[in-house]
Amino acid sequence: MELAKMDLEAMEQKLRGMLSEKRYQHSLGVMETAIEMAEIFGVDVEKARLAGLLHDCAKDIERSKRIPLCKELGVHLDPVKKDQKGLIHADLGAKMVETEFGITDIEVINAVKYHTLGRENMTDLEKILYLADIIEPNRKPFDGIEELRSLCRSNLDCAMLYALDRSIEYIQHRHKKLHSQTLQAQQYFLEICKEKVTG
Repeated sequence: MELAKMDLEAMEQKLRGMLSEKRYQHSLGVMETAIEMAEIFGVDVEKARLAGLLHDCAKDIERSKRIPLCKELGVHLDPVKKDQKGLIHADLGAKMVETEFGITDIEVINAVKYHTLGRENMTDLEKILYLADIIEPNRKPFDGIEELRSLCRSNLDCAMLYALDRSIEYIQHRHKKLHSQTLQAQQYFLEICKEKVTG
């Protein structure tokens, strides 16, 4: 099944023109990490490749232009996202993988859409992209990154819980408003990991 109307090389060239060099290198790192994880967990490698490469395609759009562009493209934003414009790139990017890169596969689109906040009932592809974004080799090391990388090779659900816990701690430390979607995701993965321990 064809996943996109544009070949990978054309996508890479187009993306490079949309991002800073640092952000582009991050995207390549996420792509490679997502591919490795997809191979471990039996997830479609081509979908992981596309989601990893394009996940931040909207990241370098000027913050002042993000809400108008969302309106133009019909992207719904809740009040928290409107207030914290750094969150918009995931929803906007999900739309742009369709409009700019010709991708119609809903699994790839949703992986991009949920790679920042997570959600309940994430697919394995969504989990892989969320996690690959955090652990790719170009990321600045943080306390617990090696533990997370180890979990990312063995248990996606518990890796998600670990990553969400760290993310929530970081947001609280910066006194930012937590999105309910992230808190719901944390509770969801907490229940799953409890069942794995007790079951």
